[in-house]
Amino acid sequence: MEPELKKSRGKNKTVAIIGAGASGCICTYHLLKAGVSVTLYDKNLPLRTLLPTGGGRCNLAHAEYDFKELAKNYPRGEKFLYSVFSQFSTFDTISMFEEMGIKTYVQEDDRIFPESNSAKDVQEVILRQLRKLGVNFIQGKINDLSDLFEKYDYVIIATGGHSGYELLEPYDIKIVEPHPSLVGLNTEEDFKDLSGTALKGVKINDLEGDILFTHFGVSGPLIYKISSLKAFDEMPYDLTIDLCPEMSNLQENLNSNPHKEIKNILTEFLPQKVVQYILKDMDKTLKAHQINGKTRDFITERIHNFKITVTGTNKGEETVTAGGIDLDEINPKTMEVKKVPNLYCIGEILNIDGFCGGFNLQNAWSTAFVCANSIISQAK
Repeated sequence: MEPELKKSRGKNKTVAIIGAGASGCICTYHLLKAGVSVTLYDKNLPLRTLLPTGGGRCNLAHAEYDFKELAKNYPRGEKFLYSVFSQFSTFDTISMFEEMGIKTYVQEDDRIFPESNSAKDVQEVILRQLRKLGVNFIQGKINDLSDLFEKYDYVIIATGGHSGYELLEPYDIKIVEPHPSLVGLNTEEDFKDLSGTALKGVKINDLEGDILFTHFGVSGPLIYKISSLKAFDEMPYDLTIDLCPEMSNLQENLNSNPHKEIKNILTEFLPQKVVQYILKDMDKTLKAHQINGKTRDFITERIHNFKITVTGTNKGEETVTAGGIDLDEINPKTMEVKKVPNLYCIGEILNIDGFCGGFNLQNAWSTAFVCANSIISQAK
């Protein structure tokens, strides 16, 4: 069972939530369940941004139940999230969705999905719950918080990582400039001939995962993680990739296949297009016994120390943003802005971002609960 919310006895208390994304809608859900009146504002349709998550399957969470271990998956926000996740955990997320009627399952990689494998289904279930609980939804843009504070007791900003910061300008709240995160990287090198080619189990520094060559550079799960870790690094910067950790000793492969062409030896380990790229400017029909030490070392270097220069991020591809409201401005036990009583901020607008795997939605669900619970406690 998810944490029990206190029932509000303050029936006249009112809340305005700006942003009908994941965090805004779930915060609305908790507040309405406790009897607090909520008006939800958004210029777009509710939960529109939920639809592409998890490749359209909606990666709801990650099966890590120790809150400190869970928080390690956030390059920004780890310590702040200790308090948040201790109040609303992965287990609580699963319980919440099951209470709504959304059953879940855990993949081999510990990602948690709805049994329907449909983000659209999740969207419809959440919105059906909100309608049943009596949400008041107003489609439109909010330009000034002062107008809302005249009408409502509490205001919550849940606008995501790309907007909403202008609302905070009058309050002298520090903002860490947002940067793209979980995004494909543009490279100085031209990989058009390799576009669409995927490699599994490559290594970059101490990290291992899959990459995808694209017409603009590189993408894929491991590249997304790198883009997150280096979100604030100055560009250009260099990366060194081990394309095939499995092939630990090229000389052994040459010795075992003396009459085999080098291109055929390498295609046992790497896709043909990658082999063609590695052996460019070389005679690809050279047999193993014809390859001298210098050539062997040259090929080894290209495979295990494959160098690329990152020049930018693929505009518009980012899954989340790094940056946002500086966490020193927020009380992690309540999500209230320290300088502005009764103003709360939740979700991606905060300087919190996680890796791929359900971590960013977990941030949305957990901060939404903490915020709602704080308001309910005051409104009782």
